[in-house]
Amino acid sequence: MLDDLKEAGKTFMPGAETADSTLDTNTIISGLKEALSVGSQRAIDTIGQTDGFLANPKIRIPLPPQVEQVGGLMRQFGMSGLADEFATSMNRAAEEAAPEATNIVINAIKNMSIEDAKQILNGPDNAATEYFKTKTSDQLSTLFRPTIENSLDQVGSTRYYNQLSDQVSDVPVVGQNLNVDLPDYVTEQALNGLFTMLAIEEKKIRENPAARSTELLKKVFSQ
Repeated sequence: MLDDLKEAGKTFMPGAETADSTLDTNTIISGLKEALSVGSQRAIDTIGQTDGFLANPKIRIPLPPQVEQVGGLMRQFGMSGLADEFATSMNRAAEEAAPEATNIVINAIKNMSIEDAKQILNGPDNAATEYFKTKTSDQLSTLFRPTIENSLDQVGSTRYYNQLSDQVSDVPVVGQNLNVDLPDYVTEQALNGLFTMLAIEEKKIRENPAARSTELLKKVFSQ
């Protein structure tokens, strides 16, 4: 889809726009924005449902490294259930927060300039995803963290973490090093998962003609 847009994008000729070419350019930009809106919404819908993170090996949030070491010890002592519940609860927190990304991502698309669009059209396969990272990472992190912190409490992550801490507090070295900022960790992992799925959807947009699902997309990409 974006490859077709690149061909159409050759009408971007600085200083040479006529009324017709300006209309063509506007149509191309509208098509790009619509394509990115559709792909972004698919990505957010995918990760914002039950098992959106947990059942996806590409973005499943693992135990923090410090906790993973502890989790290994707990599994050896027959307490694997607690470690597994902790991992599940972190992924549930990310799934609950994901839908909040919609407005920020869509606003970034709406505010895309002609220059932004040109760079995406002529850029690498992940150009749109990198654009989203630049434009939305700080806002998403600020938005996600309190939501995830609240979700961590609601789904039990904080309780599981405290139980893990209590269980291993006396284990030499390991117990003393178990110090994790859970909201920061899960927020970072949730954003990584979001951008991973945005990149996957961007790849589909570039390669899959079947994604041309609206009249505007058909008009732009049939050229």
